[in-house]
Amino acid sequence: MFSVTARSTKSIIPSLLKPLAFRSAAISVAIRSKATLPQLPYSYDALEPYINGDIMEVHHAKHHQTYVNNFNQAEEKYKAAVQANDLMQQLAVQNALKFNGGGHINHTMYWENLAPKSEGGGNKEEAGQALLSAINNEFGSFEEFVQKFNAVAAGVQGSGWAWLAFNKEAKRIEIASSQNQDVLPGFMVPLLAVDVWEHAYYLQYKNVRVDYLKQIWEVINWKTVAERFAKAQ
Repeated sequence: MFSVTARSTKSIIPSLLKPLAFRSAAISVAIRSKATLPQLPYSYDALEPYINGDIMEVHHAKHHQTYVNNFNQAEEKYKAAVQANDLMQQLAVQNALKFNGGGHINHTMYWENLAPKSEGGGNKEEAGQALLSAINNEFGSFEEFVQKFNAVAAGVQGSGWAWLAFNKEAKRIEIASSQNQDVLPGFMVPLLAVDVWEHAYYLQYKNVRVDYLKQIWEVINWKTVAERFAKAQ
């Protein structure tokens, strides 16, 4: 489930989207390498003091690794079910594929959306003129965008994600949210992903999600967001 705000308001990602959709037992399972945990382009403590090293290590090495492991296990079960022509088992494994595959995809985007201050993290000028103009046109100003994004992110009930995405049908950028590890629908191209599961911030910010949301803008990798925006159009 996902929601979108009103108007005023080297990636592995594409290759992982296909296995999440239900595939007929009559279609053979594509052979591909197992999903693997991506190596971070920065050290665990590189985002301090905004996101501390303990959070990053547990989040990446424990939580994300678990999604990877469980996704690979689910794919093996699905492959066996297809080979056995076991439709009930194929249906039974869909939730595990969706949840863990989504967790892998979403976290991979999240890591790419972060950068240390020393490498341009938090510098909105890295977004470039095209993206900054789109933000100003949709939300009034960069500051208003951040306020509206944080309001959506803070409002996610339980666990989930907040997004800046390009709507290919409407041809504009939008703020969206999704529950649990759901990915955005196909017509929404993710540009910026912010994890609002408690494991993303609890060790540092306890249960105060809004404090985490205030600080994360200091380490957003706007260069990556801009690159995704350019490709999405």
